[in-house]
Amino acid sequence: MAERRRGAALEKALLDAAWEELADNGYARFTMDAVVRRAGTSPPVLYRRWSDRDELVRAAVAHILRESRLGVPDTGSLRQDVLTLMREINATRVRLVTVMSVQLAAYYQETGTSPGDLIEPPAAGRRKAVDVLFDRAVERGEITPERLTERVKSLPFDLLRHEFLTTFTAVPDHVLEEIVDTIFLPLVR
Repeated sequence: MAERRRGAALEKALLDAAWEELADNGYARFTMDAVVRRAGTSPPVLYRRWSDRDELVRAAVAHILRESRLGVPDTGSLRQDVLTLMREINATRVRLVTVMSVQLAAYYQETGTSPGDLIEPPAAGRRKAVDVLFDRAVERGEITPERLTERVKSLPFDLLRHEFLTTFTAVPDHVLEEIVDTIFLPLVR
């Protein structure tokens, strides 16, 4: 007989099941019953925590974003830091970006929200973490701080996301280098 899950382990199992259901079937076919089946639990267990599917979607997205946080590289150069981070995102985030953009399209339409509305609280922490890369580069004299607008700082990652959404696959390394070397770095130097 399977061990009964409780507390944080049960909540993680429920949120993992909800995320997998979203990833596999999208929001349009996402139901609380499907999550219950996938998690191997009962409806009251799920409904005690989340009253409806929209609340569960928000919780599942927040959970997966917390679970998938990346470290901030410190290679000694902005180019290598940005490339290292982009390579890690490229290796681990294609599915996440695709689900957030494609599989949740019906959620955004139904709720009048956007991906930014779902990821805003965790994104703030990520923005601060990525700012460390830029702060170090300014201290090393690699870049001009006046050129570091929020748009410029997000540009390499926005272009990577664009690549994900146009190909639904990981991006070849030469494209990552092209984004950094021919588009991003000339803007900040």
